[in-house]
Amino acid sequence: MRSITRSYRIRAYPNGAQRRLLERWFGATRWLWNTALAIRLEAYRVFGLNLTGADLSRWLTQWKRTAGHEWLAAVPATCLTQCLRDQDAAFRNFFARRARYPKFKRRSAVASLRFQDVGAGWAQGVMRLPKLGSLKLAESLPKVERPDLVTLSRDAAGHYYVSFCAQVETSLLRITHRVVGVDLGLTHLATLSTGEKIPNPKRYHARLKYLRQQQRCLARRQKGSRRREKQRLRVARAHARVRQERQCALHALTTRLVREFDLICIEDLNVKGMARGLHARAIHDVAFGEVRRQLTYKSSWYGKILVTVDRWYASSKKCSECQYILDELRLDERQRTCPRCGICHDRDINAARNILAEGLRQLAGCDGRDLRVDARGACPDEDILVQVLADEARSGQRNQACQEQARFS
Repeated sequence: MRSITRSYRIRAYPNGAQRRLLERWFGATRWLWNTALAIRLEAYRVFGLNLTGADLSRWLTQWKRTAGHEWLAAVPATCLTQCLRDQDAAFRNFFARRARYPKFKRRSAVASLRFQDVGAGWAQGVMRLPKLGSLKLAESLPKVERPDLVTLSRDAAGHYYVSFCAQVETSLLRITHRVVGVDLGLTHLATLSTGEKIPNPKRYHARLKYLRQQQRCLARRQKGSRRREKQRLRVARAHARVRQERQCALHALTTRLVREFDLICIEDLNVKGMARGLHARAIHDVAFGEVRRQLTYKSSWYGKILVTVDRWYASSKKCSECQYILDELRLDERQRTCPRCGICHDRDINAARNILAEGLRQLAGCDGRDLRVDARGACPDEDILVQVLADEARSGQRNQACQEQARFS
């Protein structure tokens, strides 16, 4: 058993009175964010002062006692203080060059609140938030310790969610003595070195015609009208459904890979650069980055190894049998014959086999030995992992012989 930090996101169903309260609280936190940001900008421009969230928290205490701002006292204090802390984090990310300069917030459908005290009802499986009461949830709360911080958010489709993090115990999955190379693509979501091809669901493409119709209808609605708001919700819910179906398909794929294989080799794709090209919509629809993100944390949770192969590795041009590399290979060539050994290769399966061979070479210590696996056998036997033992597959460390060779080389 090992302890990991796991995040949960559960659909919430507040009643009418709770929704009206949340609308006021969302507006209060938005007002506080914009006011605090304006004060910081003016203080730095005029006096050269760098105010922090602690300084503005003292201002907040005075505002609650000022005539005309009594409504701030009706908002849970933790939601307002967390808003100032979030602004501090935004400035830290800006100065660390991880994000852009913080902007003023405008009124929109997306909003969130952070609560520090979820009440004593957690032990009974009840989500009770300060000044809001008990929330109806789509599923029961997990059997974990009460979290220190709970976020209540509303997305563009008008759905409410509660999210939190907790420390949980997980057990490692059994060793299967199987390895796999995965080649991601557009026609097929993933092609395995075993020869299997997983089809691409293309959820966005399937509902593209409906989305175009609804978005044209939204463009004709008068801004600020109730009909425009209803149409906006209709479009947002259509996009939310596409996102949920895509996430379901990706979770099914990544969970299966982690359960069936001990070693997973994938290619380090430049998704941002690929999304600027001709097939940008299809690349965003298939979500290559999300596949890698899920494989990364699931492999870490369950004791499996994920190896990323360099994006410049010639996985498609190289023959997986004789290692001959072609000078040029067009994208429309899905089948090719090796000019040296004469074997006809499927482009994606050949790339998956080469990715697996390169991943095994990297895991063995990059000593140049030929660790290619005959992918026609689908890697079912226990003697395939010659250089990777069971204990090493758990820890992700190289074997002792490779370590000694690297030390003396």
